[in-house]
Amino acid sequence: MQTLRDYLARACRVLKTDYPEPELNYRQRGTTAGSACLQTWEIRLNPVLLTENGPGFIQDVVPHELAHLLVYRRFGRVAPHGREWQWMMTEVLGVPAVRTHRFDVTSVRARTFTYRCQCKTAHELTVRRHNKVLRGESQYLCRHCKSTLVWDNSAAAISSPCDLTPDQS
Repeated sequence: MQTLRDYLARACRVLKTDYPEPELNYRQRGTTAGSACLQTWEIRLNPVLLTENGPGFIQDVVPHELAHLLVYRRFGRVAPHGREWQWMMTEVLGVPAVRTHRFDVTSVRARTFTYRCQCKTAHELTVRRHNKVLRGESQYLCRHCKSTLVWDNSAAAISSPCDLTPDQS
């Protein structure tokens, strides 16, 4: 991908070093736009979000993930979006240091299950959290009334974010 090569060339010029081109694949899933695999020098991109968001996706996500790889090579293991990463984004790659994407994830959002608390608020749990509740491995609490969430199996599964805190007991 030319954008990746352009940002890498800029980084090599600014840092006065020669880094190899990372492997690029399109196997990222879910609502995550991309990820950097530090040990394998690889960038994974979400093909659905890439298709839906085109050039904006490439301009935001590719330098973001490349910065993670470059920071790892230059500084070792540090905070993922710490000052080294922010410096790499702004000073080396010349782009804003933005931690999270703002792409519409409706088409890639996972199925959710409706749970209710004592204050009757609807909370949406992911399949993973729902299965943990069913297996008795986890309980979740309402952030407002602090009561344990109970599955409302009469509600249809929908996709919307949840407002939860794991039960600390």
